[in-house]
Amino acid sequence: MPLPSPRNQYIAAGLAAAFLFGAGTQASKYLLGSVPPATMAGLLYLGSGAGLLFVRAALAALGRRRSQREATLSRGDLPWLLLTMLLGSFLGPVVLMFSLPHTPGATAALLLNFEGIATMLIAALVIGEPVGRRVGLSIVVIATSCALLTYTPEAAYGVSPGALGILAACTIWGIDNNVIQRISDKDPLSIIMVKGLGASVLSLALGRCLGEALPPLSSGLAAMAVGVVSLGGLMSVCLVLAIRGLGSARGAAIFSLSPFFGVGFAFLVFADLPGPVFYAALALMIVGSILLVTEHHTHAHTHPGEVHEHRHRHDDMHHAHAHRGDDPPLDSRGYHSHLHRHEEMEHTHTHSPDIHHRHRH
Repeated sequence: MPLPSPRNQYIAAGLAAAFLFGAGTQASKYLLGSVPPATMAGLLYLGSGAGLLFVRAALAALGRRRSQREATLSRGDLPWLLLTMLLGSFLGPVVLMFSLPHTPGATAALLLNFEGIATMLIAALVIGEPVGRRVGLSIVVIATSCALLTYTPEAAYGVSPGALGILAACTIWGIDNNVIQRISDKDPLSIIMVKGLGASVLSLALGRCLGEALPPLSSGLAAMAVGVVSLGGLMSVCLVLAIRGLGSARGAAIFSLSPFFGVGFAFLVFADLPGPVFYAALALMIVGSILLVTEHHTHAHTHPGEVHEHRHRHDDMHHAHAHRGDDPPLDSRGYHSHLHRHEEMEHTHTHSPDIHHRHRH
């Protein structure tokens, strides 16, 4: 029986992340009625960090050694881990939580698609990930949609401060998505757990410095529950997996579907009907997202020889190495993790800028 395609699993992880983020954003906006912004961000990531710490402890108690299936973080990863914690789990969420109360739920959901645009632009300009005509056109279309959504005639200069705040949070996350790609071949559970616990301390401390009141116990627990499954928790693990397997730009493309889930939840939770401009922006967003998720990239490319460690299987064209007696066994889906060598090779196939395809074009 053939193993399921790893690429399809990474796409599924990206879709799961999109769904959870869309739902979690609207749940967070609802809870902001009783939880102050910085404290809300802290509780979200305290929930995610504590929840994943519990998962790790449970797996260890069951004798499931993650070091055999995932590459562990090393000392050289710490600068990237610290940077992604500050950007993605502290600064971005705090900016978002201060912006959500000033933006309608459905509008906020669509504006969050700007994260994908920011991720792709940074990936192309800084990392050198390829951006073809289709992706370039999608960037223009989605950016136009975001510009429409920021227009508010009654606001100063015709621009909504809340919308600008959401775009700022998306830009921070765009930087973070490219930073986390540097360590996306390592255990995503450990990455998100450390990010959550560290950022929660910073956000809660900021809330105290700002004089924010402690929320009711029920609201605080609800915020932590949202953090476990959505912002910072299971959602982030799925997103790291998608970025690992598809690259920053393609992972962001799949994740860019989250606004449509968010719009659906916004209509259910807040029951507010937007005006005509919203629907024009929604139409543009749909066109832009279709362009993104239907993009393909094929050409001849060379893999340099290298030695590294990451989670992998042996049913692809990149992992044909022999095993030693002390290498860990395969799990039920054919995965394991150990130090292995890649010989230099050249071939042609459809690919994404994953950890084996970060070549220049």
